[in-house]
This record gives sequence, structure tokens and C-alpha cells, in this order.
Amino acid sequence: DVQLQASGGGLVHAGGSLRLSCVTSGFTFARTAMKWLRQAPGEGLERVSTINGDGTIDSVKDRFTISRDNGKNTLYLQMNNLKPEDSAVYYCGFNDIRGQGTLVTVSS
Repeated sequence: DVQLQASGGGLVHAGGSLRLSCVTSGFTFARTAMKWLRQAPGEGLERVSTINGDGTIDSVKDRFTISRDNGKNTLYLQMNNLKPEDSAVYYCGFNDIRGQGTLVTVSS
């Protein structure tokens, strides 16, 4: 079975940083384009960043850096200079599959 377990969320003050992790199993991670998504309360799902199996990146948030460790089947998201509007549940996923999210709350 495909498993995607995100972690690393929490409460942080504006301007702070967090690093999210997503441990995966059940598919060929190294060949799979992975993405981080987020959903704020009352809002739709928003793509944050995508990284292909070869490491090329398509990011829509310049304060965030996506990376991957194919040896550990793990996806990361480094988030810097966080703002209250970044508060959301963050999910990792691929294609139309996403795992359980991790909550990020940024206080002003």
C-alpha cells in the first residue's frame, strides 16, 4: 500500500522557519515526481512546490525549498520567513494521491 506520512508542522511566530518531512513507502519514490500541497481553513487545495525524480523543481513559493532523499524515500519542505497566511494543513503527494497532512500555524 502507498503510505505518505508528513510531519514537522507546529506553531511558529511570523518570520520563523519549519522543516516538513514526508516519509513514503509502497511505490518507486525515486522515479516519482512529488509535490507539497496545502489547504488553509475554508480554502481550496493549493500546490506549493513540485520536485521531479531527477531533482528538477517547480516551486510557486520562493520562501519555500523542496528537496528529496531518494535513498530514504523522503520528501522535505524547508519553509523560511513564515507568514500568518502560510497557516494551513500541508500534505505531500503525487499524481492525485496525498497522505495525511501536518498542521502549520503561524502567529503574527
